[in-house]
Amino acid sequence: MGRSDFAVSTYDAGGSSDSGSAWNPKNWTRRIWLIIATVIVLIVVVIVGAVVGVRATRDNNGGNNSYPDYFKLNYTLIDTYSGTSFFDKFNYFNTYDPAGGFVHYVDPSYAGQYNLTYATPSTALIRVDTTVGPGSEPDASTGRFSVRLESKAQYGPGLFLFDVKHTPYGCGTWPALWLTDPANWPTNGEIDIMEAVNGATSGNLVALHTTDDCSMGDIQRQMAGTAGQGDCHNATNSNTGCTVTGPGATYGPEFNKAGGGVVALEWRNEGIRVWVFGREGSGGVRSLPVGTSPDPSAWGRPLADFPATNCDMGRHFRNQSIVVNIDLCGYLTEAVWESSGCPSTCTDYVANNPLAFGNAFWEFGAFQVFEAR
Repeated sequence: MGRSDFAVSTYDAGGSSDSGSAWNPKNWTRRIWLIIATVIVLIVVVIVGAVVGVRATRDNNGGNNSYPDYFKLNYTLIDTYSGTSFFDKFNYFNTYDPAGGFVHYVDPSYAGQYNLTYATPSTALIRVDTTVGPGSEPDASTGRFSVRLESKAQYGPGLFLFDVKHTPYGCGTWPALWLTDPANWPTNGEIDIMEAVNGATSGNLVALHTTDDCSMGDIQRQMAGTAGQGDCHNATNSNTGCTVTGPGATYGPEFNKAGGGVVALEWRNEGIRVWVFGREGSGGVRSLPVGTSPDPSAWGRPLADFPATNCDMGRHFRNQSIVVNIDLCGYLTEAVWESSGCPSTCTDYVANNPLAFGNAFWEFGAFQVFEAR
């Protein structure tokens, strides 16, 4: 900077400066003002750019303001469960119930003996025993016979369509249609597609259960259902998971009366979504759009939306089997027993009232699994 830009300062012995001080703005030239203004503008630009960059990074990594693009995927059918061979694709789980149920899950032999599973060309039924009473041998004093099926095949991300004709309900029941890796829970996650307890008067419950660092709280979601707990971590609040509840027509007596419907699960890197579609003209829930190639991007708002905003779907969900079961009592059922309007205790009711389980059965058409190609 040249001498012409500032006047030279001189100081007297008392420390006072003269009127030509270089630090007096009155003495600054036009060039100095332009330099100062340029520096200020550059500082503002750097600050604004840093803020925008931080926001962009946060949104690209799943910040609260981001929402995934559920763009169209081209799905190809890779597996079907239907007809008289429906049960051939499942293993029968028949060991101790990890959910603390008052139940004996049976093997194929017992299931056939008590008529708990059977299939026709158009339908497959899975039911709770209604024959074993207090005077039977064996009786149900240590748990009632029921069924839990786990598909032999395990799947990655895709589209799953379930034709559900009847959902189980009744005091003491805890039925579910879900996906998990039975040998690696909770590491590989759990997706509850249809679930209810007791009289199933609260609609369908959809939930995710994961290890830590997966949350649906304080993010944008586009869905018709009602959000519950946002933390998906299985260690939070006794493994409640992150939940969404649908209206009454999405499960139970009202859903069954309308002829059931088709339940769709789309699991992809952008998120997990579930729709419940009614039969054509059934009302209450939307009907599945007709078409040979399913396109969830055209289906509108799902019942439940779990976007990948704050949850890495690829890390939390892998190698999923299709699981269908009807548990009895167990942690969730007994947690709400007193408010359910059901009599006595859950275990006493289940053990001594075989005829109370006439509606405790799943009835399915076909299951279809699609993969994006």
